[in-house]
Amino acid sequence: MTIVYDDNEDQATDVPVRRIRFTVNGQKKIAEVEPRLLLAHLIRRGIGLTGTHMGCDTTNCGACTVLVDGRPVKSCTMLAVQIDGRAITTVEGLASASELHPLQEGFREEHGLQCGFCTPGMMMAATALLEENPDPTEEDVRWALSGNLCRCTGYQNIVKSVLWAAAKLRGAGSEAGEA
Repeated sequence: MTIVYDDNEDQATDVPVRRIRFTVNGQKKIAEVEPRLLLAHLIRRGIGLTGTHMGCDTTNCGACTVLVDGRPVKSCTMLAVQIDGRAITTVEGLASASELHPLQEGFREEHGLQCGFCTPGMMMAATALLEENPDPTEEDVRWALSGNLCRCTGYQNIVKSVLWAAAKLRGAGSEAGEA
């Protein structure tokens, strides 16, 4: 973040910062941040994880959804200082180096994405749902994703993707496509 000040030698020029400790995708981190820095900016610019998208800056679209201590939050309106001592999971934290997370597989198998802009936020909201409810109904999925907007699809394939992943996570792997 760039900040420009007038050069008045008699005024203090220190920008206030706060040191925070947190975990992101299982890795412990320390950051010195300005109190006004948004979590989304810390994730994207500070840490370099660009899967968290910025869409509206008002919590309306959900593209910036991440998990904070397992709960979905919209990082475009949460301050970075609020994550001190907490655990953050971004879409980059879902998959391992060698295989996709079942939600990622589900989105691929059920054609749950088009342009992909909303997909990380959808996946994070769905991750929280499946942690809380491993056997959701279609209505449960639609409710859990109701804070996330997609401007490309009619949501049907996104819902099917989440239900596919739920079936796979429950151990019905070969039957997942029939969920």
